[in-house]
Amino acid sequence: MKQKIRPKRPERKRGLSQTQFIAFGFFLLIMAGTLLLMLPISSKSRQGMDFLGALFTATSASCVTGLVVADTWTQWSLMGQIVIITLIQIGGLGFITIGVFLSILLRRRIGLRERGLMQESTSALQIGGVVRLTKKIIKGTAIFEGTGALLLAIRFVPQYGFWRGIFYSVFHAVSAFCNAGFDLMGHQQPYNSLSGYYDDWLVNLVIMSLIIIGGVGFIVWDDLSKHKLQMRKYLLQTKIVLIVTAALVFGGGLAFYFLEKDNLMADMSFSGKVLTSLFSSVTARTAGFNTIDTGALTDGSKFLTIILMFIGGSPGSTAGGVKTTTIAVLLLYVYASIQRTYGVNIMGRRLEDDVIKQASSVFVINLFLALTVSLIIMGIQPLPLSDTLFETFSAIGTAGMTTGVTRDLVPVSKFLVAVLMYCGRIGSMSFALAFTQQKRFIRVQNPVERINVG
Repeated sequence: MKQKIRPKRPERKRGLSQTQFIAFGFFLLIMAGTLLLMLPISSKSRQGMDFLGALFTATSASCVTGLVVADTWTQWSLMGQIVIITLIQIGGLGFITIGVFLSILLRRRIGLRERGLMQESTSALQIGGVVRLTKKIIKGTAIFEGTGALLLAIRFVPQYGFWRGIFYSVFHAVSAFCNAGFDLMGHQQPYNSLSGYYDDWLVNLVIMSLIIIGGVGFIVWDDLSKHKLQMRKYLLQTKIVLIVTAALVFGGGLAFYFLEKDNLMADMSFSGKVLTSLFSSVTARTAGFNTIDTGALTDGSKFLTIILMFIGGSPGSTAGGVKTTTIAVLLLYVYASIQRTYGVNIMGRRLEDDVIKQASSVFVINLFLALTVSLIIMGIQPLPLSDTLFETFSAIGTAGMTTGVTRDLVPVSKFLVAVLMYCGRIGSMSFALAFTQQKRFIRVQNPVERINVG
């Protein structure tokens, strides 16, 4: 009699997956920041911030968003400001990048798991070369932030004195590069951001440059450093990122000019209007600074800002949003469907089907989360539709721009906005995948039946 051999059950993976590890790491970073900001020494009043306020601020800083419930300069002491800028730096680069770099400095061996985490954290296309990429990220960050700080010091040191001017320069350079949007200009007027410098070419160009450089992504950095101006050798991702970024910056700037030239820009010179328009376009894509009163924008400008905040920066960068490549893939897919061509083709290459599925998932999940939280908040407190949508899309896109309703949110609304910021930083898709341990392989598929769509 033959003995029946039962197939072995696949062993379950133990420990956290890469996505879960990153999500849990950001959670720990936020909680550590919350506890530090609750200390009396972190507040100017020496009273200490309440838990929810500290949690909201730590989440906003760690997730490089910029939404605040209290003005950064007015509320926080030097200790609190240092905690905030540290959270911004770690959150912008990613704690995995910082950890791997420290291991390199200590000459510790970088194992396969660490390399995999680094690949996941930076959205690298392959696991090979991630250690070299880590060194390049840290070096590039130091160069860009250092150069930005030196240029800003030309303006801030004469205005605020040497030490205060240097601190202001470093703080705003790090905040801009990490697309965080935190500022220390509350001494002029609370929640003023960079409004006092709306026509200052030096400050505007430095901040915009840092925002764009931080937002294009580390993979693009690596590609550009390798091939310089040899565009034909660029990766497809690099080409898409550069084209979409340029289109959004200049297209958005042009749209802002026509929407606001007779409103907030009415009394500005032509050069001031151009500078303000470009800055509004750049900062809307997850940076969070502003040089004009966001709450006084026309409805058209608010809607344009929401669109730019939702798109955000590029993969593997300090920016948030659904990403430039996601929008490009979806638009190309729609174009291919209209043309009835096989597959999605661009620049002599065909995109993988999985990339199209992932882009669709990211777009739908982010849109669903923002709209759902908007509906809940408006059910809880009587806020205008435009202001609520502006707030939630700013949070999910880690943009940090607001029409001024952040500090008016009730505790439940603040918590929901904080959750959106968290999801926006680690990626809404990653947040959803963090609850699943591994892929489910289905051996038997259901029969196909067609339905009508569209």
